[in-house]
Amino acid sequence: MTQRTGNIDDFGMDTITLAGPLAPKLRAMRDAGFGQVMLKASDLVSHPDGVDAAVAEVLASGLRVTGFQVLRDFEGLSGHLHDYKVDIAKSMLEMARAVGAPVLLACSSTSRHATEDLDAIARDLRKLAMLAVPLGIKVAFEGLSWGRTINEFTTAWEVVTRADAPNLGIGIDSFHVFATQTPLDEIETLDPAKIFLVQLADFMWQETRSVEERIATARHFRVFPGEGVHSAQVAELVMRLDALGYRGDYSFEVFNDDYQQLPLATVAQRARRSALWLGEEVLRRSVPLPGRMRLRG
Repeated sequence: MTQRTGNIDDFGMDTITLAGPLAPKLRAMRDAGFGQVMLKASDLVSHPDGVDAAVAEVLASGLRVTGFQVLRDFEGLSGHLHDYKVDIAKSMLEMARAVGAPVLLACSSTSRHATEDLDAIARDLRKLAMLAVPLGIKVAFEGLSWGRTINEFTTAWEVVTRADAPNLGIGIDSFHVFATQTPLDEIETLDPAKIFLVQLADFMWQETRSVEERIATARHFRVFPGEGVHSAQVAELVMRLDALGYRGDYSFEVFNDDYQQLPLATVAQRARRSALWLGEEVLRRSVPLPGRMRLRG
């Protein structure tokens, strides 16, 4: 495997962070020096000129697509609910292929209609992975911190292992790791070849004291790595993944209502500073103390 060099190319942005139409978002990311983008389904289906026009904008942007999100509440259902979700999954996989996304992100179910049986969940994930095989797409399964049965990456890894599909792996989201306070030592139990996506974000308080606060924070108050109170943990997570042998992509998944009210270039430059800190300082093992970081412009 190629060793990292601390390059900004290791990092990308999610379109959810920026306000406005798709084309200006892509342009702002590229102008800030990013080479990749994480797309969401609504980027395509809400385009005023249709899905084909959105796909054309992505392909013309020069940005590599990190992945496509997000398939929710897929696993653990039965009967007509299962059939319905299979149809949804097929449509999302087709959109992912159209934009050249190598990975579809699937989040653990929050549905009370879903079983808690891990073997049944594993069977459904294997089925999802098999649907993705003909399209050349991998599936990254992520444990939401408010998931009904699977809410930590450790349990997500257990069901991925049970499913035993070559194109099924896990996605790691730093917000959910910190929200559940899952020990970072558990990273050592993972196979780096089966980590298909890592999404990074920070937030402004040490803990979320209820499920409601956790959901509100996740959807409205995330910040870029290095801007919140978990800088040391973000750095440790990235270093542990690097030491484990992970050489895949990092994407900034930052839901923030304030950023939605700022110029695209302003937000993209904030993301660039985070990428430079992580790429040039953290991954080079020169980690400043939290609160004393000098984010480079």
